[in-house]
Amino acid sequence: MNLPASPEELSSAVRNRYSKVGETPDDASGFRVGRAFAEALGYPADVLSGLPASVCESFTGVAAAALLAEVRPGQTVVDLGSGGGLDLILLAHAAGPTGRVIGIDFAPGMVERSRANVAELALGWVRIDEAPAEATGLPDACADWVVVNGLLNLTPDKAAVLHEIARILKPTGELLLAETTLRAPLSDTAIQSVDDWFR
Repeated sequence: MNLPASPEELSSAVRNRYSKVGETPDDASGFRVGRAFAEALGYPADVLSGLPASVCESFTGVAAAALLAEVRPGQTVVDLGSGGGLDLILLAHAAGPTGRVIGIDFAPGMVERSRANVAELALGWVRIDEAPAEATGLPDACADWVVVNGLLNLTPDKAAVLHEIARILKPTGELLLAETTLRAPLSDTAIQSVDDWFR
């Protein structure tokens, strides 16, 4: 399949689109966003009701990933593609104040939203870095868990992301990766523009 843009152009489009979702989640984005979508994926309504509304407004994952990771108190967790912070905050509760939770996202609007959400909840053991998934800037073998919820399909260089995950995981670390998959090949005409990348 011939892509409609270079890898750099696709990355820029993804950054811009997701940054806009972080800033104004009610605007049309071409994909499902928000609390109702999170509930449809399996996040319990009572859990979401216990969080500030802004945490769920810009949710764009593909599964209830944070609920599937068996994070234990005191562990170090990296949420790769942390978005507005829903998974990040749930993982922070699992790791507890003795743990360390790091969100990585390259969309400035998402980073700003998740930092505000974390600050409102006073989760002092959480930090959010603005960085691409292919180059997090984290040390080697630093993470007990890496959680990825719907990021891999959005990056043109999937091998680079997987290499970075392998680099930052401890030898005994665990990966939870949630992604949508196709049941049939796309036609040659399915991807005609950058906007089709988000459908």
